[in-house]
Amino acid sequence: MLPAIFVVASAGIVRLSWGSLRSPRSHGFYRFFAFEFIAALVLLNVPYWFHDPLCPRQLASWLLLGASAGIAIEAFRLLRIVGQPSREFSDPTRLGFENTSKLVIVGLYRYIRHPMYASLLVLAWGACLKDLSVASLALVLAASLSLAATALAEERENLARFGASYADYMKTTRRFIPFLF
Repeated sequence: MLPAIFVVASAGIVRLSWGSLRSPRSHGFYRFFAFEFIAALVLLNVPYWFHDPLCPRQLASWLLLGASAGIAIEAFRLLRIVGQPSREFSDPTRLGFENTSKLVIVGLYRYIRHPMYASLLVLAWGACLKDLSVASLALVLAASLSLAATALAEERENLARFGASYADYMKTTRRFIPFLF
């Protein structure tokens, strides 16, 4: 059953990423792999999601999963409201909400450049904590590296799009973790 779910999830990820898959230098190309690794990680650990629910590892996992959802919702909201996505800036390698007409530097974006990817990192590590197997650790490391590559590629794109204002923004923020990384 789980392999069939993974095939369906992968088909959805391919469809979502189709424009990016033909452009290996785009951030969406690397994000595709992060999505795949995270999907595999979640499905691998489904049998352990509610195993010993009050142990510290499970509580930490649920805390990370909840934080991931909160970060993603707020980051998406800010992109939509402040970034003002526009068809004028449409790029087939980007998802619709990523085609912002304005640089977002408020809220979460005041501290980190990539809260959506930070959310995916937190999601991946939360899913990994469900069962700390070798396979889980390999998948979470692969997802983390893919998200780092995604962020680097998107930074190149944003420098080309927003120029000096994005370069200045990069000097005042971290990539994923406020004040650290």
